[in-house]
Amino acid sequence: MSSYLNYTVGTPIRDTKAPDGPIEGRWDRRRFEAKLVNPANRRKYRVIVVGTGLAGGAAGATLAEQGYHVEQFCFQDSPRRAHSIAAQGGINAAKNYRNDGDSIRRLFYDTVKGGDFRARESGVHRLAEISVEIIDQCVAQGVPFAREYGGLLDTRSFGGVQVSRTFYARGQTGQQLLLGAYQALSRQIAAGNVAMHPRTEMLDLIVVDGRARGIVARDLVTGEITAHLADAVVLATGGYGNVFYLSTNAKNSNATAIWRAHRRGAYFANPCFTQIHPTCIPRSGDHQSKLTLMSESLRNDGRIWVPKAAGDTRAPQDIPEQDRDYYLERIYPSFGNLVPRDIASRAAKVVCDEGRGVGPGGQGVYLDFADAIGRLGRAAVEERYGNLFEMYERITAEDPYRVPMRIYPAIHYTMGGLWVDYDLQTTVPGLFAIGEANFSDHGANRLGASALMQGLADGYFVLPATLPDYLARQDGPPVPADHPAVEEAVADATDRLNLLLAIDGDRTPDSFHRELGELLWDECGMARDEAGLRKALERIPQLRDEFWRRIKVPGAGEQLNQSLEKANRLVDYFELAELMCLDALHRTESCGGHFRTESATPDGEAARMDEEFTYVAAWEFRGSEALGEHGAGGAPVLHREQLTFEYVHPTQRSYT
Repeated sequence: MSSYLNYTVGTPIRDTKAPDGPIEGRWDRRRFEAKLVNPANRRKYRVIVVGTGLAGGAAGATLAEQGYHVEQFCFQDSPRRAHSIAAQGGINAAKNYRNDGDSIRRLFYDTVKGGDFRARESGVHRLAEISVEIIDQCVAQGVPFAREYGGLLDTRSFGGVQVSRTFYARGQTGQQLLLGAYQALSRQIAAGNVAMHPRTEMLDLIVVDGRARGIVARDLVTGEITAHLADAVVLATGGYGNVFYLSTNAKNSNATAIWRAHRRGAYFANPCFTQIHPTCIPRSGDHQSKLTLMSESLRNDGRIWVPKAAGDTRAPQDIPEQDRDYYLERIYPSFGNLVPRDIASRAAKVVCDEGRGVGPGGQGVYLDFADAIGRLGRAAVEERYGNLFEMYERITAEDPYRVPMRIYPAIHYTMGGLWVDYDLQTTVPGLFAIGEANFSDHGANRLGASALMQGLADGYFVLPATLPDYLARQDGPPVPADHPAVEEAVADATDRLNLLLAIDGDRTPDSFHRELGELLWDECGMARDEAGLRKALERIPQLRDEFWRRIKVPGAGEQLNQSLEKANRLVDYFELAELMCLDALHRTESCGGHFRTESATPDGEAARMDEEFTYVAAWEFRGSEALGEHGAGGAPVLHREQLTFEYVHPTQRSYT
């Protein structure tokens, strides 16, 4: 039996860094109270930043600009290849250029409500405040946002809101924003303020006297394992969606950095809060290794529908209007096709479960642009979405200008992550987590176009204001390279890789990963119930034991070895998968992307249990030698952070 079924409850946890008082002044107050580092002293401090996406790239560039020495790591061959480049639709900001009623307060409200009242008010309001600064920063960097005829920046709508606040660059917003951050980072690399380590992967966190003081990393080309020491460590390594094997994430995106930090003492918060994106190209067969996202922005002009009758196999152009069910417009007339992602995803699952899905296996719904093309003309639609339409046609060999797109939900984003306080510091002093690597601002469901907003807010504005406060309060000598904690961390990572190479079994890492991912998708995906979660918690330890007996990793460690990389990441995925299922099992309510079938309203919506579950679930790792060298550890400890709502009072979410 999994030890994760026997969790214990520990002392409550509290965010002691968040100021009180009127919410509009909390961020200003925190910045004023933070200690500063004299510009002449900043060059004495070394900060490690792991990851070069929007959060990591922005943080590395900004900290180096301030005068700190930054060591930056990415496993890609260049910082500009970080997965942030794949973001398509846009970035939210409360600038209200459309004069349609938007404001910082409304963005704050929409985000708290969209997260199903499982996010902190202080952090969300800060995010909304900073959003307006992000756009100015990016425009100054030359990011080519779309513009209206008069020259103002253009915006479009995204799910869960009734205003147009999403700034965009066609379907390439992530790429353009990342290039802006990359240019800023490159300037600091050229100036000698950032030491860049590409093709290098973090394997472990070095903790000395209770403080994060460095990382263990592997050169992915030579296989060399080295320790890197610093005064603080920042993890900007993204989310853990690839634990499901099939997801919209880049294949190399993984959870090792945050999971190894968790094993070293950083609490992991809300791991069951994973987001299923409703607008993805459906799975086409067992040969696939990832799925492809189609931007949520397409829901501005595309209408989603299925046949009214189950088993209707006619081509979409042969199905007349009276035989079509535009189910989102029917069920949610106020928001229509722009309901939040969790609601749109579950609605698609429902109609497909009723036998009304389209395409192979009935696992798809139509996203139809015929009305928009008729109303606006093909040229206007092509100007807005041309590269997305081209991508869809290349993958499916279907022309979306002539026939509707077929879409289906897929794993996309993870709202859970390392627990951080208002300063973005984890429970390990000196270890900070930013962007998708932390849990902080999205609650149980992220609104579309908010990931880019949070990543840049954390990297450009929040961390550079809070990390110096930590540095200013530290003293003591540098950690020597031969410190026992450093040598132990390097030895642990080396031994783990050597053991993986020595097993010489008969199964590939991908075969284990696919089996684990399918189990998670079936039992901890769009819908969860107690029986399925218990089944997963029984099967995962069995699969992990089989992994340690049968894994086959060809080649050697002192070379480029992608099979070794995959196997090492799987070691962490097995443990993470157990914690995800436990978190989903203990949270018997439904909220946002976490839908327990036992907790639903009469019309099938998520039914929160606010009296019992208005808290962040922050899990503490507990190791246990008794469970064996490769067990998942002892029973984890649950620390609850109670959430309070002073400004947006929880109500049943309604988008009708």
